Amino acid sequence: MKPGNELDGKIALVTGAAARLGAAIVRRLHASGARVLIHYRSSVAPAARLRDELLAVRSDSAALVQGDLVDPESWPRLVAAAVDFGGGLDVLVNNASSYFATPVGEATTAHWDDLFGSNARAPFFLAQAAATQLRERRGCIVNMVDIHAERPRADHAVYCMAKAANAMMVKALARDLAPEVRVNGIAPGAALWPDGYMHDTERQAILARIPLGRPAGAEQIADAVMCMITGPDYITGQILAVDGGRSVQQ
Repeated sequence: MKPGNELDGKIALVTGAAARLGAAIVRRLHASGARVLIHYRSSVAPAARLRDELLAVRSDSAALVQGDLVDPESWPRLVAAAVDFGGGLDVLVNNASSYFATPVGEATTAHWDDLFGSNARAPFFLAQAAATQLRERRGCIVNMVDIHAERPRADHAVYCMAKAANAMMVKALARDLAPEVRVNGIAPGAALWPDGYMHDTERQAILARIPLGRPAGAEQIADAVMCMITGPDYITGQILAVDGGRSVQQ
């Protein structure tokens, strides 16, 4: 999808945006004219490089905001940073996420707090903090969900449950924030596997169940986010699977 100027004059906040999918989403929104607020927790160097890259393209079009999203004080502070940066907020992309295995028998309450904190608690309360600004500007929210919100992955029970809560959040907020704010989600399948996270045989087994036969790249996910932001304004409460058809397999 070729970027245009669909987001000229819009202010977008993307969480977990220093690298990987978050950075790809930021670049896509920026290429479409948005001014972007890049949230990071500890990855200050890559976040600063991304900001400088975008500022070289268009002045005053990108800024950084640091925050640990498990800290309640971070939620209103991020919204305030958007207002300071651009006078308001039009787009919130809840991308930040923890992801790790929690085999039954080894899961701890600390694991639960981390995974539910980043995948459910923080996106909800950040959306709540942003609701007034988004309503005033008839904005939108896009949550990064996961196909494993519906199809659990072995040894990842807590993560899958947290993403299931995230998926319900999309539907509940779409109802509660209407008609001013649209809320949708993206559910990636195999996309940007972390280096060394799984054996090649496991990756090949996953690919064998994807009708399109390949994992998604960051660009495909970023394009899907753009579809939810700039597509038909009658779409809300929906979660788009970007999984190469894997969700239609048995």
